[in-house]
Amino acid sequence: MIRKRWTCTLALALALALVSQSASAQPTYPTRPISFVLPFSAGGAADTVSRMLAEEMSKRLGQPIIVENRPGAAGVIGTNVAAKAPADGYTVLLTLTQAILTNQFLFTKLPYDPRKELAFVTEVCGGSVLLVVNPRIPAKDVSELLNWAANNRASFGSWGTGSYGHLASAYLNRSRKVDLTHVAYKGEAPMIQDLVGGQIDIAFVTAFSAKPFIDSGKLRVLAVTGERRLPALPNVPTLAEAGLTDPEFQSTGKLIMMVPAGTPAPIVERIESTARAVIGTEAIRNRMRAIGMEPIGNSSRQALANYEAMYPVHQRLVQLTGAKLD
Repeated sequence: MIRKRWTCTLALALALALVSQSASAQPTYPTRPISFVLPFSAGGAADTVSRMLAEEMSKRLGQPIIVENRPGAAGVIGTNVAAKAPADGYTVLLTLTQAILTNQFLFTKLPYDPRKELAFVTEVCGGSVLLVVNPRIPAKDVSELLNWAANNRASFGSWGTGSYGHLASAYLNRSRKVDLTHVAYKGEAPMIQDLVGGQIDIAFVTAFSAKPFIDSGKLRVLAVTGERRLPALPNVPTLAEAGLTDPEFQSTGKLIMMVPAGTPAPIVERIESTARAVIGTEAIRNRMRAIGMEPIGNSSRQALANYEAMYPVHQRLVQLTGAKLD
């Protein structure tokens, strides 16, 4: 009897030891390089910030992080690549609001469902959009611009049909009873060139692209979107301060970090905590602000809540303008 008990005790001890040894032998994430998929071209603000994060997060995670630019179809191509990737933490999506929010209303059918196939990690940063005019336009503020536009033929540019610049300007047309002609461009750079040259009159532009022209006096900024003024342009009011309090004018372009849905919670938590720690460092925050981006670094839960809050706003914007990309 005693021998039987001793044998059972020994067997149990051996089993526990094997379980413990097996658990300790499990590899700790990450064990190989990680890909950051960015569904936009190299060189812009989103690309610059993504590479900042990759460099600093790589140091903390102990593995290389490779930024893969997968541009095309207003962010659809790259976003689909990430959404269909294995949910193992080795593919991370860094994307802008349009690809995971506005595109749902601009396309009849997307190859991915962002609400089912992707999971939030954090909102990395936000970039206010600036309402700017060519300096020959005799408007020093939003009120003067609306008065001038009501009595003159004028045009607004956008960096593409369905972009926030297009939707916000079209909404301005409808809500403030002005008649601005839309000129769509294939990208922000050629639009700004024509705005500086006087071929178009008005545009919503990103701070990253427009600030050098504002500083040199080639463009005049009247207001910024969002809830707060930009630290880089402290004397420029928000659109709400300028009298445009509609939620459609409060949107900011956000760089958002996501992973394929189903990624194990401990891995998501590791990515989130590492990203938020990097975003919280003074050096990274200063680098983001230097290019007109405001650091965020919130929780995955708050990122999801913000997305859900803006969902009906973007849906309404697209419906009002009738914009479609297919």
